[in-house]
Order: sequence, then structure tokens, then C-alpha cells
Amino acid sequence: MFAAERRQLILEMVRANGAVSLRELARVVQTSEVTVRRDVRALEAEGLLDRRHGGAVLPGGFTRESGFPQKSHLATAEKTAIADLAANFVEEGEAIVVGAGTTTQELARRLARVPGLTVVTNSLLVAQALAHANRVEVVMTGGTLRGSNYALVGSGAEQSLHGLRVSRAFLSGSGLTAERGLSTSNMLSASVDRALVQAAAEVVVLADHTKLGTDTMFQTVPTDLITRLVTDEPPAHDDRAATELQALADQGVQIAVAGGQGSAGAGAGGPGGDAVPARQQRRDVPLPGPRRQVPGAGGQLRSASASMLGEQGPGAERARVADLRRR
Repeated sequence: MFAAERRQLILEMVRANGAVSLRELARVVQTSEVTVRRDVRALEAEGLLDRRHGGAVLPGGFTRESGFPQKSHLATAEKTAIADLAANFVEEGEAIVVGAGTTTQELARRLARVPGLTVVTNSLLVAQALAHANRVEVVMTGGTLRGSNYALVGSGAEQSLHGLRVSRAFLSGSGLTAERGLSTSNMLSASVDRALVQAAAEVVVLADHTKLGTDTMFQTVPTDLITRLVTDEPPAHDDRAATELQALADQGVQIAVAGGQGSAGAGAGGPGGDAVPARQQRRDVPLPGPRRQVPGAGGQLRSASASMLGEQGPGAERARVADLRRR
């Protein structure tokens, strides 16, 4: 197949699916991933698609949401590492909410080993991952099934969350920026995610580095309500992701980097700033209380954890992110 034919076929696949992995593209056009990566780079230069780690997506940040089959093949190693680290922030006997997504599905598989856990979710995939966990209670919301991501959405899902109070919410999305926070491409999914956030004392966002700096249509969690971001270490050449991490740290978001030296933020290190194991970091970070309106803050919300960080927390995060950029 000539290069022009390959690229036309690649473009048609991306337009049809929204997002396609390099592995799948290579299989369909019957060539190596190295060749496909070159083709994707050439198509991106023409503005016909955008590259993502491990795949290609429709151009622009405000495109339609990809379906589960496409998402499940993107950044799989990163999602696994993020889920491994995020599971350390869950205590025995806790009650938490877990939103829909392929990264949260990976997290759910690890939560099956946490005794006495109660998980409230609108995701069939999360519920399925926990279905055979004898010591975990799963509570599902009502709502209408959205087949593209196997999530329950709509007024039924939102109403079932009214009056609920849990310690933590674990959410993922389509994009994350310091300016706007977490966002997604679907209005119904965004509305349910906002209801999940209202039920939790602490919000933990799970987002691999390909989502950093990406903005999509519907905001789900503003930055000042995000307590912690669990992400993977961005490649050395990814200036956009490193810059976004720096900006998020400046706004008081605690950064936990899977595969790095540890977590950035308050309680992330021992004396002298040395990194400590992830489980110890989790115990050092106090669980914030319910979010409240702060007098004199111009109507803006912030979490109790942000006020507890003081000057030391964001400074430690800036140092951590700066270290990532140097590497």
C-alpha cells in the first residue's frame, strides 16, 4: 500500500471512531507501528488529526467523545500505573464514589482487595470489576444507560446521589487544565460527574499525561475543587504536560506521579524532601473536611485541604514538577 493510501485509510478510521490506537492502525493497514507513527505525524502537520500517546484522535479539543473500544486501547500502561498508585489512597472500611472511565475501571480492579469498602458508582464497568469482591459493597445509581461508555446518566443518576456523603470521589475525564479543571465531551456525563463531586469530601482526578493541557466542552470539576491529581510521568519532550502540572501545583493541587519518585504536595516527603513510599504518603496527607464557601474569597469555592497546605505544599509541588521538566 502506498503512503497516500495508508494515510487516507488512517484518516477514515480516525474520523469514524474518534480515536484509534497505533496498534490497531498498524493492523488494519498491515504495516509497522513505526511507519504508522510517521503517517500520523504527517497527517497532524496537515491539521487533519491530533496525535496522542499510543494513538490518534480527531483534531481539536472540543470533539466528540470516543467510545469505550477506542479508549481502552489508549495509554494502557499509563492507566495501569495510575490505578496502582491511586489504590493506595483508599482505606479499609471507607465509602467512596467512582466515576465512569477506563482508568477508573482499572482502579476498581485493584479495589476488590480492600476489605469493608463501599463503592458508589454509575459505571457498569466499575461494578463488573467489583462484582465478585466478597468484602466490597457496590451501590449503583439509577439512570439511563449510555452505551458508548457503559455509564448510567440523566436525572435518575443525579437524583440517586442527593443526600449522599462519602470520603472521596475518584474521577477521570477527557481533558484537564489548570485554568478550567477537569472536563468531558458529553453533557450528560459531565452532569453526573458534578453530582459525584458534590457527594465527596475529597476529589481525586485520575488522568494520564496525554489529557494534561486538553480542554473539552463541558466542565466537570473546577481546579479549586480538585484535591489530588494522580497521573503518570510525562515524557521529557512533553512541555505542555509539564507546564500544566506546574500550573496545577501552583493552584494547590497535590500531584501524585506514578512511576516517579513519589507524590508532590503536602505530606509527600520526609525530612529534607526525601520521597517516601506511596502508602506512607497517603497516611501523611490529612483527609479534608467538606468544602465550604470561604468568606472574602470573591464567591470562589476552595477545599479545606487547600487552606491546610499553606506555603509549603505548593512549593514542594513546584519543585517536583520542575524536576520532571529538567528530566
